[in-house]
Amino acid sequence: MIHTTDASPNEVSHINKNDKVDVSIIIVNYNTRQLTLDCLASVYASQTSYQYEIIVVDNASRDDSVGAIQHAYPNVRMIANSANTGFAVANNQAMEVASGRYILLLNSDTVVQPDTLHTMVYFMDRHPEMGASGCKVILPDGSLDKACKRGFPTPSASFYYAFGLSRLFPDRPKFNQYQLGHLSPDDEYPVDCLVGAFMLVRRETIEQIGGLDETFFMYGEDIDWCYRMKEAGWGIYYYPRTYIVHYKGGSARRKPLKITYEFHRAMWVFHRKHYAKKYNPLMNGTVWMGISLKFTLSLLRNWVSLPSRSKRTVTPTRTENEVSSEVKS
Repeated sequence: MIHTTDASPNEVSHINKNDKVDVSIIIVNYNTRQLTLDCLASVYASQTSYQYEIIVVDNASRDDSVGAIQHAYPNVRMIANSANTGFAVANNQAMEVASGRYILLLNSDTVVQPDTLHTMVYFMDRHPEMGASGCKVILPDGSLDKACKRGFPTPSASFYYAFGLSRLFPDRPKFNQYQLGHLSPDDEYPVDCLVGAFMLVRRETIEQIGGLDETFFMYGEDIDWCYRMKEAGWGIYYYPRTYIVHYKGGSARRKPLKITYEFHRAMWVFHRKHYAKKYNPLMNGTVWMGISLKFTLSLLRNWVSLPSRSKRTVTPTRTENEVSSEVKS
């Protein structure tokens, strides 16, 4: 474990004397106007002496997101796409024009805490061996978003997770390789991968390994990026001394077929890219069959639950704008 110390904004106030941007915050928006406005409000409420810029990439939203964001926050740099390019492409667009020492991928459906930016940048400045870090991510009900600290989805890790062995044996590391359920979410430690909802990445790391793989549309690109960081020798660290709230899941209710397809397609793309050459044809065929079966079962679940979903009433605080730009499992 890395021994760390916390710092107040006053302890690094000299950063303000430098014209350089410390962190470029990238937010991808797709029909999430109010969620994005709430996210931006939380960022601007940050208590930090580090300098940051915000780049919003809009993927052809139809809810007047671009106009509303520009009106409320004229200092935000806006990239308005004419089509939904996907999560990886949109983030890469922003990275090309970002000037920060660090790049922060931040979901539009998140709310950061006042100390989040300062705590995470301070940590990265003191640990140059780390290519990326992530904080604790919690859901609105206070539970942990388990995607914020994960192992790589090897065939064995995926098998134990998919068939519930990780839940049956929560304290056994062998069966908890993917979601790391045997490790306390309140402790800090190195991990294999973080979640794209909040990932702070060092610029030198991106310059070495490149941006997100645009083969992935909206799932898997964060795991792939972390895998490439590890291959290049960079560390990845889970640092829960601060947290964000993740209002996840909106878009899955909007386009279930598209979302379900992209989620399962990403599984196969990742396996084919990183694991297929390491396993024999029988194992690769088994993985393909497992993904196909899971995809079929997910479609059936969506079909069965569709009537009950359509009968739900919409809450007054979350209207049609409550859609996530990307949903992580």
